[in-house]
Amino acid sequence: MTALADDLSRAGAIRTRPWAEAFANTPRHVFVPRWFKQATNDKGITVWREHRATTDDGLATIYRDHTLVTTLDPATAEQVDETAWTGVPTSSSTLPSLMAGMLEDLSVEDGDRVLEIGTGTGYNAALLSARLGEHLVHSVDVDPALVQAAQQRLADAGHSPQLVPHDGTQGYPTGDTFDRIIATCSVPAIPAAWIEQSKPGTILVTDIALGIEGGLVRLAVDEEHRALGHFTTTAGRFMAARTDERTYLTLQRPEHAPEAATRPTAVTATDIRGNYPFRLVLALHLPGVEFVYHVNDDGGMSIQIQQADGSWARIPTTGDTGTVTYGGDTELWKQAEAAWRWWNDAGRPAQDRFGYAREADGSAYAWHIPDGTRWALPA
Repeated sequence: MTALADDLSRAGAIRTRPWAEAFANTPRHVFVPRWFKQATNDKGITVWREHRATTDDGLATIYRDHTLVTTLDPATAEQVDETAWTGVPTSSSTLPSLMAGMLEDLSVEDGDRVLEIGTGTGYNAALLSARLGEHLVHSVDVDPALVQAAQQRLADAGHSPQLVPHDGTQGYPTGDTFDRIIATCSVPAIPAAWIEQSKPGTILVTDIALGIEGGLVRLAVDEEHRALGHFTTTAGRFMAARTDERTYLTLQRPEHAPEAATRPTAVTATDIRGNYPFRLVLALHLPGVEFVYHVNDDGGMSIQIQQADGSWARIPTTGDTGTVTYGGDTELWKQAEAAWRWWNDAGRPAQDRFGYAREADGSAYAWHIPDGTRWALPA
């Protein structure tokens, strides 16, 4: 525990003594007795292989700066051998450096009441309890089984914060207000319930999923019920918030438009994959557009962006010269190229140079802080 805290402090994720002490005194292995790591079995099937904290190697893994998948969707999970399952992950123990960065960004002070959205394993609630006292920590998760398991683990670690099974996008079920709200799941926009359960000065830290990319935002709620702030230097993505305790909803997508043409482009896959701030800018220019990997007919891979009407554009992941193949709306990739030019002309700004706002009426926008360039976002 102390070694992990020291590592996170040296990396700059932990910046203050109270959080260093919280990490040093909170046993992660209590909250992650087992986890799943992706592997290929002897039949060539991609599986989630179970690991446990009962070995020296297991304990060493737990106290490294790794995200550990802890729960698989029971609707898709199928056991294929003694220690392996197929399926879709639905919960994890987050990268400790990401947790530390978010907790530091939360700027808690002694006496603050905190609401955590996404109890998960209970580890983050334990850290908050160690820092503030369990009576000030409230946490919700949509999965009652996760809440029950987290309560037991927290008790084993000497904490008993207020945990409730509840849809976190609806806030805390009693309607209380909080000084700080932290969400360890992603949302496409700030839910109204979070604003309703804030007060003037409440700090809110969450992951905003914008389609192609997203990021962590730190917002302050004002007297007019607006949440204003910026994307943070702490980068990371979370699993999407669920409104169902067992699985994610299946999205219905239209058929892809037929292939129209291939042409040269100044934007390459390396440009997109290697520059997180550019992906964020791309998401701002193309709200609601998805980013996926596409398997080509020759077995190669491409990066593909696609929109709800079936239009798409893709570029190969190999090669230094850019070519784009597209179908449907020819403007889709032109807008991506315009975003690339804008980002370069603006001096390639980092993600914390972008602000984020949710107005009292629920509308949302982002802006480039130095010059005020603004993008409307889905509410």
